[in-house]
Amino acid sequence: MTMRIGHGYDVHRLVEGRPLFLAGVQIQHPRGLLGHSDGDVALHAVCDAVLGAMGAGDIGQHFPDTDERYLGIDSAELLRRVVTLMRDEGWCIGNVDLTLCAEEPRLAAHRHAMRARIAELLGTSITCVSVKAKTNEGLDAVGRGEAIAATAIVLLHEKPAQAGT
Repeated sequence: MTMRIGHGYDVHRLVEGRPLFLAGVQIQHPRGLLGHSDGDVALHAVCDAVLGAMGAGDIGQHFPDTDERYLGIDSAELLRRVVTLMRDEGWCIGNVDLTLCAEEPRLAAHRHAMRARIAELLGTSITCVSVKAKTNEGLDAVGRGEAIAATAIVLLHEKPAQAGT
């Protein structure tokens, strides 16, 4: 069985006046992530990891921020489109390992909901999705609470052959 690994990364600035979405879950916080879409760095990193594993470029190539069709789009819709491409190309999710880096808000209480939402969007079991939350110990823009970053690693494997084909 052929397997491939992809890595994704994203970071967005926290700003007043926007809702905060992480891994497809709205989190109560006075600031949200600035972006052409809803700014969900977690789902963007997962999209990039899946696309990378397929050798299909990155989220900016598929959904450019110069295209008004994606202005304010729900990042869950972007991931759905990436999953459709993944399946059309004959791949399945093995597992996803996502790390969120944020000084605030604290994310531990949201971990299960984020895992469940990512699993739902990918069409896989929650046991195949890991979500970890870290801080940057006060270092850089993330550490100063100015931004949130995410990294994701995805394992893809070929779809099993259908019986009788």
